[in-house]
Amino acid sequence: MLTCTINDLFLRLSAWPLATEQPTLVMLHGSGNTGVLWDAQITGLADIANVVAVDLPGHGGSQGAAAASVSEYAAGIAALIPALGISRAIVCGLSLGGGIALQMLLDHAERVAGAVLLGTGARLRVMPMIFQLIEHDFESFVQGMPGVAASPNTDAALLAPLMRSVLDNGAEVTAGDFRVCDAFDVMDRLGEIDSPVLVLSGDDDKLTPAKYSNYLGNQIAGAELVTLSDAGHLAAVERPDAVNQAIRTWLLGLSG
Repeated sequence: MLTCTINDLFLRLSAWPLATEQPTLVMLHGSGNTGVLWDAQITGLADIANVVAVDLPGHGGSQGAAAASVSEYAAGIAALIPALGISRAIVCGLSLGGGIALQMLLDHAERVAGAVLLGTGARLRVMPMIFQLIEHDFESFVQGMPGVAASPNTDAALLAPLMRSVLDNGAEVTAGDFRVCDAFDVMDRLGEIDSPVLVLSGDDDKLTPAKYSNYLGNQIAGAELVTLSDAGHLAAVERPDAVNQAIRTWLLGLSG
């Protein structure tokens, strides 16, 4: 795995420079996370695609301030794509990252060749209790995340690097991400999307239950929907082989 910084964004990459004959997957993490979420995809899909995992602004190794809206995040990722030396990319996002991917499909379609939407929705309302927990006892909030965000069949040790990244980002960044999610809503615009889309859902996801993914699959023309067994909200870490296989199969279908 390689790392570099472009446009003040810290990136984890499968290769650099990018192999122009392969598709490029730009991977976008969820609230309070970093690109470490996608480590298994960087290594597991390197033979079929360039994989670029982004730390969003103000997260992890990236500079600047965290964005105040999904639209602001989407504009920054749209500007990153040509800076990578390519004209278009497939954007892959979890939760908040999936919202960013949806916004890019709608507002920056010229930069998007397709999208993978994992554990996300067209609207991402957040329970008020989450904000209270982050404000009053952030460390306990993070310690309790695996019990809420993962399948009961997941070994919590798998999530340790991701939980450390949330702690390192801190309460202010994490709460800000959840506020951004809470304000996000593109439910009435999904009919505008005409790019290839893969929707992935964990069957044990309690944060974005199956109805979120089913709605995306039904409302986005031509979208493919795959449900992952024994996976919660953090399926990319919990069931990396299953996630990688679903993306691989979809990519091969796109290529002919």
